[in-house]
Amino acid sequence: MLVHSATQLLTLKGGPQRGHDLGTLGIIQNGAVLIRDEKIVAAGSTDELRASYKDEPMLDASGCVVMPGFVDPHTHLIWAGDRANEFEMKMAGKSYLDILAAGGGIISTVRQTRAASFESLIAQTRPRLLRMFAHGTTTVEAKTGYGLQTATELRLLKALLALEDESRIDLAITFLGAHAIAPEYQDDPQGYTDHVCDSMLPTVHDWWQTHAPNLSLPFVDIFCEDRAFNLDQSRQILTKARELGFPLKIHSDEFDNLGGASLAVELGAASADHLVKTSDADIKALGASDTVAVALPCTPFGLAEKDYTPARKLIEANAILALATDCNPGTAWNESMQFVIALACRAMGLTPAQAIAASTINSAHAIRRADIIGSIEEGKQADLLILGVPDYRHLGYRFGTNLVRQVVKRGRVYSVDVCYYRTA
Repeated sequence: MLVHSATQLLTLKGGPQRGHDLGTLGIIQNGAVLIRDEKIVAAGSTDELRASYKDEPMLDASGCVVMPGFVDPHTHLIWAGDRANEFEMKMAGKSYLDILAAGGGIISTVRQTRAASFESLIAQTRPRLLRMFAHGTTTVEAKTGYGLQTATELRLLKALLALEDESRIDLAITFLGAHAIAPEYQDDPQGYTDHVCDSMLPTVHDWWQTHAPNLSLPFVDIFCEDRAFNLDQSRQILTKARELGFPLKIHSDEFDNLGGASLAVELGAASADHLVKTSDADIKALGASDTVAVALPCTPFGLAEKDYTPARKLIEANAILALATDCNPGTAWNESMQFVIALACRAMGLTPAQAIAASTINSAHAIRRADIIGSIEEGKQADLLILGVPDYRHLGYRFGTNLVRQVVKRGRVYSVDVCYYRTA
């Protein structure tokens, strides 16, 4: 298939973009993309490619922007139930501690998720994936973490593998058994830390080898915060995970600066995520490393807070900056990377071009897949978006609507009006 006559073809070729290079879109005016066998064969001007490939099936993208599919590198995709009552409590002025005292917070979702069957978890998660796909996300990272016990965490992993098999979206799976201190260990955080290291991680490693032997090991993530795991506990868990061969991620500096970002750099983690309260020293460490700084602007927005990831400082430090939804039931139930881009432009000071690069090639690098997705280059997977607008700057400029007209996933075209249906 030859997708042709795009007003703007955004290639984003050249690999992850550091510092002030962020926002290099590689625009081809009146561009075209040739796709064969789920791969990109060529990208260039419409005149050149139509002359060279006259007999290809054609898809006319006149008046449209064509760009890589969005990559969402940080979500808590799979959970049961909701916490709408907590949102109402917060908007009525209740504090975080008030909500915890009323039985809310992450443990509320843990209770609902532990009680949910495998089939229920699939049924509740599937619509979120369909909405992501309809809004242009073609690859998504998905964490466990609402089990906090081995049996439920394995059930979440099993459900994510099943969703990977049935879904159009590719999943990058992450084990987050260290999302919070399990309620059974409420008064013994170190005991739960030891349990994660001595029991959960080896069990997950062996389970994965049996149930997904053809897939790379999942990432291992941890919530490094005063309200969760301290820096020493985070080091203990991530070091054990690395010894077992797991690639690493970390939640860091959402509420407090404990040094988690520098720990991520030291251990060679793929990304450090949140980074709202990150110190200048940690920012400097990120800038000198290959660890991606993943900003989650929907989270402070969802919490009605004023502080966001200091994007300009990260850019000045030459860091690799990415964006993600943080889709979760407590603070950021948002499935649209388009809204993330609009919010990042307003709250973090990014240009539309920078936000687009942070949502494609850089976010692909945050899950270590920039070699196969995130840009329109020869040999890469044919994951494209056809936007029903003539200029890429409508992303960021507009919000609260869906600018995607068609999604091309592995070379197959899906119209947005049928993207929401599982069997389209």
